[in-house]
Amino acid sequence: MGKHKQSIDRDVVEKMKAGKPGSVFTPLDFLDLGSRDAVDQALSRNCRMGTIRKVARGLYDVPRKDPVLGVLSPRPDAVAQALAQRDAVRLQPSGALAANLLGISDQVPMRMVFLTDGRARRVQVGKNQIIFRKAASRQMATAGRVSGDVIQALRWIGRKHIDDDVVARLQRHLTPDQKAQLIKDLRFAPAWVADIMSRVARKEGS
Repeated sequence: MGKHKQSIDRDVVEKMKAGKPGSVFTPLDFLDLGSRDAVDQALSRNCRMGTIRKVARGLYDVPRKDPVLGVLSPRPDAVAQALAQRDAVRLQPSGALAANLLGISDQVPMRMVFLTDGRARRVQVGKNQIIFRKAASRQMATAGRVSGDVIQALRWIGRKHIDDDVVARLQRHLTPDQKAQLIKDLRFAPAWVADIMSRVARKEGS
């Protein structure tokens, strides 16, 4: 292997290891290291050596190891975010996933549903399935903001099942800035959801 190939192979791995643990990468993340062809070849060589892992088509990570469980599957949310970045689309966690991320549900869904302004698709990641559902522009208006997660989570739980405990858990989970964001985005929520968002954002004792 030539010196340049060794260099780009090393640089790709170093960049991946320097990222947040559990991150998933696409070839676009390495174009500062060389041409697309050179990057693709470097990724392929590192996969063959077992240094990195091919998660799905065009997606890679550094395998994480647990002393008891062994090699761990890639995090589905990291896979979803990598796909969104690669395809330049927005994602909005939906249903049980949104509720789990906000700490108001202990249920870890086997099927993780994201709304998107990109194309609908399904991606299998280990035992988990990631589902991307094409959504209307109004549903994506709060994508990337905590308001979007709250709106989706509350709609999934259902009006009849939201009590003071759910409101209190949200209040504990959200920062003051995030609560202020809820107020800014009330207009994007159904009326009953907006009412609950207002309660969550209300200061203690007010």
